[in-house]
Amino acid sequence: MIAGGLSEARLGRMHDVVAGHVEGGHAPGLVTLVSRRGEVHVDAIGTTAVGGNEPMRRDTIFRISSMTKPVTAAAAMILVEECKLRLDEPVDRLLPELADRKVLKRLDGPLHDTVPAIRPITVRDLFAFTMGFGIVMAPPDTYPIQKAMSDLSLGQGPPSPSAPPAPDEWIRRLGTLPLMHQPGERWMYNTGSDVLGVLIARAAGRPFEAFVRERVFGPLGMRDTGFSVPAEKLHRLATAYLTDPETGALALYDEAEGGQWSSPPAFPSGAGGLVSIVDDYLAFGQMMLDQGRRGGQRVLSRPAVELMTTDHLTPEQKAVSGLVPGYFDGHGWGFGLSIVTRRDDIAAVPGRYGWDGGLGTSWYSDPKEDMVTILMTQAAWTSPSPPHVCLDFWASAYQAIDD
Repeated sequence: MIAGGLSEARLGRMHDVVAGHVEGGHAPGLVTLVSRRGEVHVDAIGTTAVGGNEPMRRDTIFRISSMTKPVTAAAAMILVEECKLRLDEPVDRLLPELADRKVLKRLDGPLHDTVPAIRPITVRDLFAFTMGFGIVMAPPDTYPIQKAMSDLSLGQGPPSPSAPPAPDEWIRRLGTLPLMHQPGERWMYNTGSDVLGVLIARAAGRPFEAFVRERVFGPLGMRDTGFSVPAEKLHRLATAYLTDPETGALALYDEAEGGQWSSPPAFPSGAGGLVSIVDDYLAFGQMMLDQGRRGGQRVLSRPAVELMTTDHLTPEQKAVSGLVPGYFDGHGWGFGLSIVTRRDDIAAVPGRYGWDGGLGTSWYSDPKEDMVTILMTQAAWTSPSPPHVCLDFWASAYQAIDD
């Protein structure tokens, strides 16, 4: 047993398990990180591209997609602490484009068939994903509202920073569409974080990217995290792949040189726009675990972190929501992140919180075990259910505990 209460032999077993996914062609390479009681173990396996010879390294940069959401929530909580945002205030003051909402009578109905919203969208709704608008878990263009979202470049598929317009135009376009459900009725994924990014910019009086860099990345020393990769760092950006759900074959999604993250986007997406490295995200995950402080820097207060990591969904909301059927039987939703509520697997420790990125990344912090686990690949998930490499990494990290 080593200082963090982990077994060297069992960490070796974890290496063998995740390396098997690389050897099996499920990803060209990956980086894992397990930190417990301050003892950090990083493993870089494989290469940054299919058929390439550039090895994965500890400082390889990854598109972390939806792992952006917890960072956006933390940035917004800073403004709540400064009383520039109030949780139960309607967003109308800063986002007049979202005032006086209409709501579809039926999700599959025409866009003009609406009723008035029973109440305004609040700041809390954006944090908790209860604004009544989000990604529909159905094939593209199944419903008219999905087609309208795609036509307006409002985000329905994998992160694509070159597609959406600048924030003011983005929120204007969103304001032309009805909500899918009444505010507060149910949890709907994704869009709340993008709206939150626009709200942060307006509340802070400066661009979202500038605010999060100054108030989150700077204090935490997250030097390789941002919404694009500078030219001098592009050689460290892994190639991203989509995964064929039938064959498991990898298809090119985004290259480093000349790719979508090689220049600053018009719309820095609070839902899925960031790139990062394992050590940068460890700084964020450890800050959350340390109740808002990292080293000598306090980013958030302890009460703010406790609020973010509390389940905010009611049983009624959970009954009609979820990424996959039954998801909320064992999970809750805080502010921008998921929380385990039921122990039904080796890594399902109640109170463990974090989130994943659909382009192949995952982060969770566990207060009970004083543990942070991070997996980074660039082989996209094929569904909202975690791929085997994630499940095996989580199980392997927890089986390494030796106390």
